[in-house]
Amino acid sequence: MKKILFALSLAAVMTVPGYAQAQAREVTFSTQLSNYGGDGAYLALYLTDADGKYYETLWVSGEKSKYYKHLRDWARGSGLNQAEYDGLTGASVTSGRTQNVTLELDDALIDAGYQVRVDSAVEDMRDNRSDVVVPLTTEGSGKSVAGRGYVQSFVYNLK
Repeated sequence: MKKILFALSLAAVMTVPGYAQAQAREVTFSTQLSNYGGDGAYLALYLTDADGKYYETLWVSGEKSKYYKHLRDWARGSGLNQAEYDGLTGASVTSGRTQNVTLELDDALIDAGYQVRVDSAVEDMRDNRSDVVVPLTTEGSGKSVAGRGYVQSFVYNLK
């Protein structure tokens, strides 16, 4: 009986306004590719900590996992463990097109030193590690940055 009362009182405390609960925020990531004249690009959108250490996969574009090894920094960080990207994949993105991905991110990740990174690769063309690296901050929301490879521009918007 004591265990039941404790569980009920804990549940009541957790629903009290002001009690610290994990909050999520909707974020839209837009990746505009340049006109590079090749096949569809594979992209890995992921988070690293301030030191560049892999933290979490956000999205992978390209459905054939045999090509994921070409997204080198992401592949090394994720270990290409399917559990890291299961359910977070979509079609590759073609030259000149824009990929928009909207996700819910924990508020604790924003303004906490995390970086958003994009690795890119195109069949029979060069692979680009860290094509985009941008801090995940409130201030950076809505500000477009240029990529270093196939990504022409990248922007995220916090809602």
